[in-house]
This record gives sequence, C-alpha cells and structure tokens, in this order.
Amino acid sequence: MNELLFGTVMESGTITGSAFISATLVSLAVGIYIAFMAGLKGRASRSLAITLALLPVIVQVVIMLVNGNLGAGVAVAGAFSLVRFRSQPGSAQDITNIFLAMAVGLATGMGYIGLAVLFAIVVTLINYVLKTIGFGGAGSEVKTIKITVPESLDFEGIFDDIFARYTTSAELEEVKTTGMGSLYKLTYSVTMRGKASTKGMIDEMRQRNGNLEISCSRPVALAGAEL
Repeated sequence: MNELLFGTVMESGTITGSAFISATLVSLAVGIYIAFMAGLKGRASRSLAITLALLPVIVQVVIMLVNGNLGAGVAVAGAFSLVRFRSQPGSAQDITNIFLAMAVGLATGMGYIGLAVLFAIVVTLINYVLKTIGFGGAGSEVKTIKITVPESLDFEGIFDDIFARYTTSAELEEVKTTGMGSLYKLTYSVTMRGKASTKGMIDEMRQRNGNLEISCSRPVALAGAEL
C-alpha cells in the first residue's frame, strides 16, 4: 500500500515510456478533477477551468525534462524569469487552485502519482467542506468601490453612515483628482454585510455624489502572465 501511494514510477531517475504515459494520464485526470471541484460552490470561469485541467501535465513535463539536470533547471528558471505579471480580476480561491494544480504537476513529474492523487482529493474535499460550512465568515465579501465626487464636496466622512449600514468595514485606500482637477475619485475597500444590497448602497451614494460615476468590483488578487 505504501509503495502504491508513496512510491515513484521513475526507475533510478530514468524516464521510461510507461512512466511518462502513466504520469501524463494521471496529471490530466487530476487536473480535470481539480477544475470540476473548483466549479462547485464557486464561479470558476471557462478560462480558469481549462488552465486548471492542463496545468498539472504542463508542470509534469517540465519537471521530467529537467530530471536532475542542473543546466536544464537553470534554463527553465531563466525562461520563467522572462514572464512578467500583470494584475487581473481574480480571487484568493483561484490562486489556491492554481497552486494545487502546480503541486500535482510537481508530484507526477517526479513519479509520485499515487501521492498526487491522494493530495488532490484531500485538499479539494477539505476546501469543499470549508466552503459548505461558511468557514471564515459566511456571507461576507470584500469589494472595491470607486466613487467620483465633485471638487466642491467635502468627502471626508460623508459616506460613513452608508458604509455602517451595508458593510462591516470600510477603508479609504486612495484619493486622486480627475477631470482636470474638477473631480475626485475615491477608492474604498469594503467588506459587505451578509445579504446586504449592493444596489441599495450605490443608490444612496448617488444621492450624495451628484449622480456621478460609482463602480463596485472584486479586488484585484490574481496575477496573469504574459511574455
């Protein structure tokens, strides 16, 4: 049993055809499983689902190609150093799933396919249970709110009573001028109360900022990569 779960299919660090095929099939199967579990009680996009399904096998092949070769390892590290990251909307949950897929790829790339399967099942099931029981504050959601106000409006504290009704916390993170200095754009990080109406909050804010632009979005948390 221990040999099956914690043993490696790589014989003396040598890649064989059977080992490569076994690791590749397991990587694909586990990747698809991770993508499926990410969609349960979540809002995984199609792009993220495809990424999670394919990432383990990609990492697996890279690890197999390096396979203890110092020169190849340096080359791979150099290639990844050419990738620069830019911010895109995402969530901490997306990052967790991506790291899980990478860890599975590392394990299968080293031949530990039983360990990779066990690890993926345990982590995804624990994640599903924590979501189900509302661990970490059920109903709370962190959002970024940007409010445009006229230059003549004293914005300090003007929205505090609205935030008190709709959020559990609200922090002013940035103030900048726009419209040739005739407008201010305020950026708040807020944690919404359970079942609080985002529309109701925005409608009340519009009455105070002269019906100027207001945006509400998830905070930027996930990095996308490009060469």
